[in-house]
Amino acid sequence: MAAHVLVLGGNFAGLTAALTLKRELGDSAQVTVVSKSDRFEFNPSFIWIPFGKRTVRDVAFPVARTFAAHGVNFVHAEATLIDPAARQVETTKGSHRYDYLVIATGYQNDFGVVPGLGPGGNAYSITSLPGAVEAARGWASFINDPGPVVVAATQGAGCFGAAYEFVFNLTYQLRRHRIAVPVSYVSPEPFAGHFGVGGMPGGKQMLGMFFRRQRIDPIFGASITEVAPGEMVLGDGRRLPFRYAMVVPPFVGADVVRNSGLGNAKGFVDVLDTYQTLEYPDIYAVGVATAVDAPWVAANAVGVPKTGFPAETMARVATANIASQVRGQAPVREENFADIPAVCIMDAGNNGVMMFGDKMLPPRKRAVLIPGPQSHAAKIAFEKYFLWKSRHGYVGLP
Repeated sequence: MAAHVLVLGGNFAGLTAALTLKRELGDSAQVTVVSKSDRFEFNPSFIWIPFGKRTVRDVAFPVARTFAAHGVNFVHAEATLIDPAARQVETTKGSHRYDYLVIATGYQNDFGVVPGLGPGGNAYSITSLPGAVEAARGWASFINDPGPVVVAATQGAGCFGAAYEFVFNLTYQLRRHRIAVPVSYVSPEPFAGHFGVGGMPGGKQMLGMFFRRQRIDPIFGASITEVAPGEMVLGDGRRLPFRYAMVVPPFVGADVVRNSGLGNAKGFVDVLDTYQTLEYPDIYAVGVATAVDAPWVAANAVGVPKTGFPAETMARVATANIASQVRGQAPVREENFADIPAVCIMDAGNNGVMMFGDKMLPPRKRAVLIPGPQSHAAKIAFEKYFLWKSRHGYVGLP
């Protein structure tokens, strides 16, 4: 009898897990994806939407056809409760039993961390597709009536790459439009180029150079108390006026994780290096859904990025172990999150930096930063390649 594998979530980690499992196990597994979104969204490109360089159709595609082409069942519904004892998941469209479960539910924005954030608030955020679209509307208005700009990441945030990329793309657009206004960058990071991964050799100096050349006023080690209308209030009492503001908030896990008692206070799931949960060997968690402790102490909380390449890597480790279990073997593949290679491209409008490290978190033996306009071209090429391979279900490709 075929094993029932249920995957919750259909973006980076979920898509990779589901398609890899079906390819590995064929008819010996019935793979079903349950996702509250019916499309795959390439989050790294959200930074370009506010400036008219991408549309929703450019960075997202419906997943139903992709899954169907590879023999994976797709259910467009939201998971509401996981019952590990019964091996069953309740959704908004009925119940689904499983032999193995993969939690790849991604993140939600935690706008409650600072008053004045969120839809209808006083600042935009590009960490969701609707938020990026709204930020585009705001930018169109700003161009006609410019003023000071503040780009920030709140205390507890972990997606610093988006904040850096956005501020550098924004200043590039300001130059193109010949608009000269003050631009500030606010972050809880202890220094420039920390990125939530502890920094890399030469990163502080290199990012400092970017800030100076783009005439951006950087404020590091800062917390945000409030985003009031037209003014950002920092923890030390400073007030930064703005006509346009974009803020990256912290992430929290999906409601279904918290509702089911499977995660920590933020809704993230503690896992072994096999990506099995601590209590249930038949339940795995991958991608942003996993809990990762930062190996540093900072004056303000600094999170760790878990999107993109790490999410795919975790999904591949988990699926290899599920395949072993389906075949009656013990899970043997392990990879601690900290040991996953660090691979990232930071776009800066017409410039950028490519970052590579042998480990995601320090201590590292090897790490390198490569600045230059080739980084911008590389990010565009990678975007097109990744969307092509994902749309066609070629998740076995690098």
